[in-house]
Amino acid sequence: MVLIHQIWSVFLVPAIDILLIAFVFYRLLLMIKGTHAMQVVIGLAVLMLVTLIMRDWMRLPTTRWLLDNFWGSAVVILAVVFQPELRGAIAQLGTRPLGRIFMPNPATVANEIIEAVREAAERQMGMLIVLEQDVGLRNYADTGTSINGEVSKELLLAIFHYRSPLHDGAVIIQHGRLVAAGCLLPLSNDPSLAKILGTRHRAAVGLSEFTDAWIIVVSEETGAISLARNGQLERDLKLIDLQQMLTSLFQIRTQKMKDLSLK
Repeated sequence: MVLIHQIWSVFLVPAIDILLIAFVFYRLLLMIKGTHAMQVVIGLAVLMLVTLIMRDWMRLPTTRWLLDNFWGSAVVILAVVFQPELRGAIAQLGTRPLGRIFMPNPATVANEIIEAVREAAERQMGMLIVLEQDVGLRNYADTGTSINGEVSKELLLAIFHYRSPLHDGAVIIQHGRLVAAGCLLPLSNDPSLAKILGTRHRAAVGLSEFTDAWIIVVSEETGAISLARNGQLERDLKLIDLQQMLTSLFQIRTQKMKDLSLK
């Protein structure tokens, strides 16, 4: 028993403590990834470095006093600065505490998107669907209306109906959930794009030039289906090909999220 107690207190407790702190910081970085809050974190890191230099090397008493008082109230400052991110994280924890581990069925999500795209193509209903990958898109999601709903054919068709106030923007799908609609995307300035392409296609290519997102476009004029990724636009896709690509993509993303949750 003494040996077990020593092993627990000397090895296991510090290891669990370090892993827990590392996990918390890792999740915090994931939470602010792709947002303007990342700039604040970088600024705080620079300020911390300046504090260490002033305190330990230059030993300036007045500056040291000011910085010490600043860090004494840093918790309140951080709570104010990161209030939107903290509120969203707590809300997500309450509604879907296991959402990071048990992701929506990738086949179901892909099928719902495909069925919506199928009907939109038949009805020549314009669509712009963004599938987030590793690069965070929260800055673009913030330009639209928060939805945070399950992906379904009915929801997508309702959003892109010509009478919907959100139909001109893009929807953003993150971790198998539709997080926002009516979002504004950057337009591509690529001169090689066909002159006949409209704003939706140029917005899709524009976002794919800056991020690793996949963007599905349904033409309002012809009903043709396109996919933008890596700065390139694949036009006139068949539904069966798009479905296979989406199913593979969601399966890979789901496996990545499960691997991260187990680390």
